[in-house]
Amino acid sequence: MTDWFLGLVPVYGLWLIALVTFASCLALPMPASVVMLAAGGFAASGDLVLWQVMAAAILGAVVGDQLGFSIGRAGGTTLVERLSGGARAPLILRAQGMMEARGGIAVFLSRWLFSPLGPYVNLLSGALRQRWVPFTFWGVSGEVVWCSLYVLMGWYFAGNLSAASDLLGSVLGLVATGTAVVVLGAWLVALARRERGEG
Repeated sequence: MTDWFLGLVPVYGLWLIALVTFASCLALPMPASVVMLAAGGFAASGDLVLWQVMAAAILGAVVGDQLGFSIGRAGGTTLVERLSGGARAPLILRAQGMMEARGGIAVFLSRWLFSPLGPYVNLLSGALRQRWVPFTFWGVSGEVVWCSLYVLMGWYFAGNLSAASDLLGSVLGLVATGTAVVVLGAWLVALARRERGEG
C-alpha cells in the first residue's frame, strides 16, 4: 500500500499530502510520515514546491486534529469508553495518563514524539472539555514540528527514504529516551523533596 501511495504523490501532490495527514490524525492507517518524506524528496527535485508541501501537510494534520477534538467534544465519554476495548485499550490508557498529567504538553508531544497517541489525545481532549484555544495552540505547534521534520528530512536526503527514515527513527528515539530521563529525574527530585519535608 505504501508504494501505491508514493506513486500518487507526484500525481495528486498537495491534495494527497493534506488528505493523508488529515486521515492519520483520525487514527486511519495512512503512511503519513513516508508520504511526507517522499513529498520532501519531490520538492528537492523541483516536482513540488517545498513551502506548499509543508503547508499542505500542516493544514491536513491541523484539520484532522480539530475534527478529532470536535468528535470527542460531541461524543464525550461514551465514545472513549467504546474505543477503550480491545487492541486500542493500551493507547487510550496512555493517552489518558498523558492528558491527566500534562494536558497541553501531552497534546504537543503526541503530535510528533508519541504520534500513535495523537488521535486518541484529540478525542480525550474534547471529551474532557479541554479549552479549545490551548488545544489548538499546542496542536498546531506540534504539527508544525512533525510535518517540518519529515518534509525537510525528505528534502535534505532528496528522496532517499531509507536513509531519512533511519535517521529520523534514531533521532526521535533519542529524544523520547531523553524526555523519559528528564521526567523520571523530575519525579525523583519531587519525591525526595516531599520525603525531606515529611521527615
